[in-house]
Amino acid sequence: MMKSSLWLATILCVSIFSTAVADDPLVSWQDTMAKKSIIDFVEKVTQVDSPNFVPVPERIAVFDNDGTLWPENPLPFQLAWVMDELKRRSPDEPQLAADPMVKAALAGDIAKLLEGKHHDGLMQIVAITHSGMTTDEFDAAVREWLAVAKHPRFGRLYSDCTYQPMQEVLTYLRVNGFKTFIVSGGGADFMRVWSEQVYGIPPEQVVGSTGLTKFELRDTGPVLIKTTEHIFVDDKAGKPVGIHQFIGRRPIACFGNSDGDKEMLEYTTINNPHPSLGLIVHHTDTDREYAYDAHPTSSGKLVEALVDASQRGWTVVDMQRDWKIVFAETP
Repeated sequence: MMKSSLWLATILCVSIFSTAVADDPLVSWQDTMAKKSIIDFVEKVTQVDSPNFVPVPERIAVFDNDGTLWPENPLPFQLAWVMDELKRRSPDEPQLAADPMVKAALAGDIAKLLEGKHHDGLMQIVAITHSGMTTDEFDAAVREWLAVAKHPRFGRLYSDCTYQPMQEVLTYLRVNGFKTFIVSGGGADFMRVWSEQVYGIPPEQVVGSTGLTKFELRDTGPVLIKTTEHIFVDDKAGKPVGIHQFIGRRPIACFGNSDGDKEMLEYTTINNPHPSLGLIVHHTDTDREYAYDAHPTSSGKLVEALVDASQRGWTVVDMQRDWKIVFAETP
């Protein structure tokens, strides 16, 4: 009898929860204009009898990753992996340890790495840790790191540091016929290792920075070798280019958090033949996450896009005001 009662109670709780989610697909959002703008947009483009109806194949939504779907302070997570790789390899590779940029990285001198128009120091340590290996070897190294590495402030696995409100947006869009893509300045190969597990976004729907990959047929079989030749940086003006090259459809919804996303927001919302939504996550919550715009600790500067938001009709999400929670309580 007790077991039956427990089962009935469980079924009732699940039923109540499912109904609540169905009634409010964005349960982690406060009832503010930011939430309303997302729901109004989705309802507008999915009503068949509406003049704003958008056919399912054209419901493309693009998301920046660092700072939009998970934190990028104190460092973007890919850079945290690079730092850990350098720490792991340096004791056994004296030539690597003697490199001036590796020394700067190990000393935490991020400013040194970001010097130069193309952040030359950063590109150098990324090249050291991202090339000369097979794609399978790279995938394994990232996967092993992601299984154990934790965020220095939140004490969670990096993969458990996604923003719960944005996870709900991803789900809400997909339920309504949208195809969701990551379009990020981060390395495409780095994100493709875990994007499906973490966001439900398969690797073929990840657009990121890339280098030339070379094919070799070895005694053990075919392999792809990562190089740093012909680097494509998927940031700023590179994002619309990447969308065109790898997606082939113009998005109708764009989610970003920095000036690096401004051109992607412009491409999505200016003179789009369909109704469109542009949204910026503004980091304003020192207690639960971080507060920055003009002066981030490493990346994620938000000045120009924030100024343009009102003129362009972009939704600006105030993390402190508009989100009930930042991270899921139980990873």
